[in-house]
Amino acid sequence: EEDSPYSLIHLLKKKKEAQKMEKALAEKYKAFRERMKVIADQWRDLHAKRAQLKTYMERCGRTIQECEELRIQALEINSKQRKEKMKKDGELLRAKMELEALRKKHRKLCKRVQKYSIFKEYLEHVVKVSQFEDISEVTSWYKLLVRTQKDLLQSQQGHKQLTEQDKVLLEHYRAEKEAEMLQDKNELVQFKLRFDQAQSDILLWEAHWADIQNRTSKKTRKLWTIKLAIHNLFQ
Repeated sequence: EEDSPYSLIHLLKKKKEAQKMEKALAEKYKAFRERMKVIADQWRDLHAKRAQLKTYMERCGRTIQECEELRIQALEINSKQRKEKMKKDGELLRAKMELEALRKKHRKLCKRVQKYSIFKEYLEHVVKVSQFEDISEVTSWYKLLVRTQKDLLQSQQGHKQLTEQDKVLLEHYRAEKEAEMLQDKNELVQFKLRFDQAQSDILLWEAHWADIQNRTSKKTRKLWTIKLAIHNLFQ
């Protein structure tokens, strides 16, 4: 009976200490939940940024594919123009050979003319030994040959100018596309570095999150142990 008041005071003191401890634990638990909320928000932001980065990488991949298709088209156009040029060069070579044959024939005719004292007699002889009907047809054929030679020379000059212009345009187009492809490759390298950094950050955050969960589990078990001890104390 003499120890009863002291025991009651000691019990009340222990009760106040338990209340303070419970209040402190509640505040720490509240702060911990707020911190977990901040980390969860940061985790969602990280996932959003990762999705944006993935979308941007896909867009860059499509851009590079389009540039590659344009480069292939340019190569096909260049190959087609080269084939056309070879074809035209072949036609021009055949025309030159025909023209050379005609010139040889003309020189032979000139030599034959020199053998005759009178040009008219020679032309009459040409009419007789050829498919021409009269002298006027022979002269018309000669004029036609001269015009053909002139047209071939003009066609050759025009073809040469067009080929040079096409070559300049193709080189300019190729230079532009190569510059664009170089820029896209540099951007892709930067995006890959960012993606690798993001993956590294994700691994760090996952490890940090697992550590937080482990510590949270331990603190929760300790909290329940303390609550159970307080409950048993009150009992």
